[in-house]
Order: sequence, then C-alpha cells, then structure tokens
Amino acid sequence: MHVERVSVPVETRAPTGATNAYLVGESPALLVDPAGRTAELDSLVANHDIGAIAVTHTHPDHVGAVAEYAAETDADLLARRPDRFADATGVEPDQEISEGSEIHTGSGPVSVLDTQGHASDHVAFEFDGTVICGDLAVAEGSVVVGAPEGDLRAYLTSLRRLWARDPDRLLPGHGPAMTAEGGAGPTPRESLERLIAHRLRRERAVLAAIQGGATDIDAVLDAAYEKDLTGVRDLARATVLAHVEKLAVEGKVGWEPEHGRIGRA
Repeated sequence: MHVERVSVPVETRAPTGATNAYLVGESPALLVDPAGRTAELDSLVANHDIGAIAVTHTHPDHVGAVAEYAAETDADLLARRPDRFADATGVEPDQEISEGSEIHTGSGPVSVLDTQGHASDHVAFEFDGTVICGDLAVAEGSVVVGAPEGDLRAYLTSLRRLWARDPDRLLPGHGPAMTAEGGAGPTPRESLERLIAHRLRRERAVLAAIQGGATDIDAVLDAAYEKDLTGVRDLARATVLAHVEKLAVEGKVGWEPEHGRIGRA
C-alpha cells in the first residue's frame, strides 16, 4: 500500500523539531498525525480523497491541523479515546477505534494496534507489513515515557508485542523510517530491541540508586543519570518517576507518592 510522508515543523521536544504526517492508501485515503499545516501537506490533502483522519495519540505535536483538515474534507475522525481527542483537537470524533479495528482505504484495510505507554491513548496503524508507530519507537535516541501519564509497564509490553509481530517497516512520529533492509539505519527489530534494552538499563540504574540510599525522586535522578540534563531535566525526572512507579507495582521498591518517599522493598 502506498504511503506518503510529510515532515511537519512543530513545537515539540523531539530532537527533529518536526512530526511526521502520513497519507496511507488511495481514494479514500487515511491521514495520520496531521501535526500542522505546510504547503506540501496541504497539496497532498487537496489532491486526494481523504476518507479518515486519525492520530497515534493526542499530544499537541501530533494533532495541530486535525480540526482544519476535518473542516476541509468529508473525512471521518477516528479516535482511541474520544474525550481526549475532543479536548486536544477541539472537534468531536465520528468513531472510536481500538485494538483490531479496521480502517478502510481504497487500497485495502489498515488495522489498529493498541500501543499504550508513551501515552494512555496511543495506537499504531498496521498494513502490508508496515506499522505507523507514532512515539512508540524511533530510529535514534529514545522515547520519553514520563509520569504521570507515561506507563513503563505498558510501554515495554507494547515494544515486545511489536517485536513479536516482526514488521518489515516502522514509520515513526519523529525521524526516519526503519526498514527490514536496514541500509544506513537500524531495522525494526534492531530498533525495538535497542529501546527495550535502554529501558531495562535505566531501570537497573534507578533500582541501584534506591538500593544505594536515594530516598526521593531528585536523589534517584542525580544518581541514575550520568549525563548533563540541562534543558531536559524535567523529562528525565518524569521518566525516573515512571520507573519508580513500575518498580513499586512490581514490589521491588517502596513508594509513598503522597510524601514523595522511596525506600527498599
């Protein structure tokens, strides 16, 4: 199935400074993650019959042009969480989607996968061995999974489920595609394995910090990160909190969120 990608400059914490919008299939086509308006994306939308508009999740850097393109097309608006979608976009969705839902394009069906973790309403879109994976995976660097919304148990589950599906191509929300051919970049499986390993390394560092005597989030943060966090300390702190919440659910640490106290299990 044919896919067109448009890199849309937006206000985002992603290093690329842009979000990828995708047009999938032909007459009608599916528009995914219209993060903002550009001349290229305007032209693509104007020259195709857009049957549906959907987003991988409702973070601001993925939804900026949903309302405008909805007003200019007869597309159905699809949402994993209609309440969050309406709050983020200012328009009510036409249909709720979830794991196993099929979106029909003129080139064939697109299946919805639940991929929570980065966001509680995160989904991916699968067709012909390709997965539009939003902020589940990236070819370089890592994805922020930060509390209170980020859920590391769910995120790792989503990464492992996608690894098991073994897609030929991953189309992320930020940065270049990952293909089975590899070439200059990593394959989908290599990317997913790297992201899983990264999270588990960070978890070991967080656990070691707590076992070493750190008793609050900032102390764990300072012990678990060995790099300069200038400009990203808030994201790193939210990530540490998400790790602590995961470890507490698993009974590996004690956590008193009302007091901000952490201890050994």
